[in-house]
Amino acid sequence: MEDIKFSLNQTPISTILAWVESGAIAIPEIQRPFVWISWQVRDLMDSLYQGYPVGYIITWQNPDVKLKDGSTSQGKRILIDGQQRITALRAAISGLNVVDKKYKKRRIAISFNPLTEEFRTRTSSTERGKEWISDIAEVMVNGYDTLTFVDEYVARNPGTTRQEINSRLNRLIQIKNKQIGEIQLSPSLDINIVNEIFVRINASGVNLSNADFAMSKIAVYEKDPGDEMGMRLRKFIDYFAHLSAAPDQFKDIAQNDTEFAKTDYFAKIAWLKNETDDLYDPTYNDIIRVVGLTQFARGKLGDVVSLLSGRNFETRQDEKEIADLSFQKLEKGLYQFTNENKFKQFVQNILRGSGYDEPNMLIARNAVNYAYAMYLRLLDIGENHADANSLVRRLLAISLMTGRHSGGFETQFEQDIKRIQSAGDMAKFIATLEEQELSDVFWNSTLVDEFDKPTTNNPFWHMFIAAQNKLLKQSFLSKNNIARDLATDDIQHIFP
Repeated sequence: MEDIKFSLNQTPISTILAWVESGAIAIPEIQRPFVWISWQVRDLMDSLYQGYPVGYIITWQNPDVKLKDGSTSQGKRILIDGQQRITALRAAISGLNVVDKKYKKRRIAISFNPLTEEFRTRTSSTERGKEWISDIAEVMVNGYDTLTFVDEYVARNPGTTRQEINSRLNRLIQIKNKQIGEIQLSPSLDINIVNEIFVRINASGVNLSNADFAMSKIAVYEKDPGDEMGMRLRKFIDYFAHLSAAPDQFKDIAQNDTEFAKTDYFAKIAWLKNETDDLYDPTYNDIIRVVGLTQFARGKLGDVVSLLSGRNFETRQDEKEIADLSFQKLEKGLYQFTNENKFKQFVQNILRGSGYDEPNMLIARNAVNYAYAMYLRLLDIGENHADANSLVRRLLAISLMTGRHSGGFETQFEQDIKRIQSAGDMAKFIATLEEQELSDVFWNSTLVDEFDKPTTNNPFWHMFIAAQNKLLKQSFLSKNNIARDLATDDIQHIFP
């Protein structure tokens, strides 16, 4: 008999909102910028009022984890799909703030006209208009005095009847009791299956990935009940990635997330507020991949998520002790990744030291992440700094030329990093790679074929430019170096 993978329930909106408020269900995305536009919130309210379907939400009950004393702790329910709808409902019905793209908290209030049964985003006209309920959240509170409201509304709007307004007001309030379909994934599902479901479901909406699922798992972790350690670690990752690309928003985050601004995590990334180098602006996907390699020797994000869930691969059970240890490693890896000196030395000595001066030259992001992971590993095992710089530059070049960063790179990266256990291992590893991968056949045939292509958007072309840049070669009839002309599309200066 086939295992049941999910169950289907109909749940009132008020119940779902109560779950979120009590912490019974975790919505990691609540702490991230709300991507819906206000009219989408308005349309959601109108659809519920009209009785139109608004889709399902999908939840997953985290498997129970085994504690040290042999007892079990019930896993928290995670919202897999429907974050934007639930956040919109909290904003419109509960009157709660959302976080905008600048990490500022703001209200999205929805107005309702009982005469025309029309919804609008609140504006000055709906606030002043006597026929409007300017904020429907005000009438959604339990115990709201509908009789007084109806009397006052009819008095303000001659020609209306108490019966008509009362009927439409009650219909509005009943929105919170409308049922939404909930697909609950079985807690017995393998973590990799849940991960795949998460990615597939969200493929048609906001582009989400394995890293997004990993971030969701990180966010709901609690070392001790209610300590929200996972949410702080998630913000550590999220804010570093965000500030790498937009350092000017440091003040916005500090002012709008005052609790996190008091943490050591925030202090460790404060250096980004003055950072202007954008050669390597890592995303949260890049950060998790690098930490997965340095701390867990895992290339697959699904394996990292399993360890963060406390998976004992021998007993196939989730254990709190393993989860706690995994999050200690995650924290250590994040401190290492975000260290100002290490990060800047990698960018300056490895990337720029290899001739890469423009972000658009580094199109093979997996190779860059791989190089940074190997660089951090060498520093961790005590490799001489000068040797580490030279070795990682060579490794980056080999990776780009032989395609180690493409195809089944995750398994390849795992195998590679497990080889590096002590100082001297990297030199032997690179010597082996150069002997095996960079033979005469490569130089005389493979490399020539790669250059005989009609596009310049490939790693080989960018490596050539980087090499010329490192040698300080200038473009034809130009005082600029080749990399700068390439970045500004002045490629005719290279090939007149």
